[in-house]
Amino acid sequence: MAKRSLGSAPNLTANEIAFVRSLVIHEDEHIIALAKPSGLSSQGGRGQVHTLDELLFAFAKSNGNRPRLVHRLDRDTSGVILTAKTKPAAAFLGKAMMGRRFEKTYQAIVAPSAPEPRAGLIDAPLRRDEQGREAFMRICAPDHPDAETARTRYRTLAVGEGAALLELRPETGRMHQLRVHLASIGRPIAGDARYGGVLMLAGQPVKRLMLHAAALSFPHPNGERMSLVAPAPADFQALADSLRSAAGVA
Repeated sequence: MAKRSLGSAPNLTANEIAFVRSLVIHEDEHIIALAKPSGLSSQGGRGQVHTLDELLFAFAKSNGNRPRLVHRLDRDTSGVILTAKTKPAAAFLGKAMMGRRFEKTYQAIVAPSAPEPRAGLIDAPLRRDEQGREAFMRICAPDHPDAETARTRYRTLAVGEGAALLELRPETGRMHQLRVHLASIGRPIAGDARYGGVLMLAGQPVKRLMLHAAALSFPHPNGERMSLVAPAPADFQALADSLRSAAGVA
C-alpha cells in the first residue's frame, strides 16, 4: 500500500482495490459485509499500515466518505466483518451491537481433544493485562476491580486425533474472549501462540490462529433481520474436513 500523509486517504493501487472488492459477500444501500482473510488487521495500531480500514477507501464516495467498521476481528481471525455506508446506518448498527442484538457464530480448531463436557457455557470474567506494548486478557475473579463479564457458549462439531472442531457463540464481546476462554479450559485454539495453542497438528505446522467468524446475524437498518455467512479459508477448511473424515460429526 502506498504511503500517505497523516489524515489523508491512502493512494490505493488497482490491485488493492480489486483485492478488497473481492472480499465483499453482501452490499446494499446501507451496509457492506466482507469476508476478512486471516493476516489482515481490521484497523491500524502499533505500526500496522496495511489494514481493512484503509482499504475501505476503495468504496469511498466522491466526497471522500467511506464505509465505517461496525466491529473488529483480531488480525489472525478470518470471517464476516460488517461496515456501514452511512452515518445513520453506523449509528443504528452501533446501538444494536451495544444492545447485544448481534449474534456471532465462530468455528475454532482446538487441541488436544474435545472439551468435557462437549457442549456448555464458559462463564469467566476477564481483565486486561498490559505487558510493555502488548495487551493480554486474563481470567480473573468476579470481584476483581477490572473484571469484565464474559460468557461463551460452545459445542463440539467433530473430533479427530489430537484436535476438535468447535462452534462458538459469544454472549459478550471482550477482546480475545474466545481465545482466553478456550485456553482456560485446557483447549486453546490451534496456532494461538499467545495463549498456548499448539503449533503442530498431525505432523504439520499450524501457521496461524485457527479461528473463523463463520456467521453474523443482526438487525438491518431496513427493519429486517439479516444473516450472513463467510466460507472458511482453505487452510481452516482442510483441517476441519480432516477432523470430520477421521471421526465423523460429533
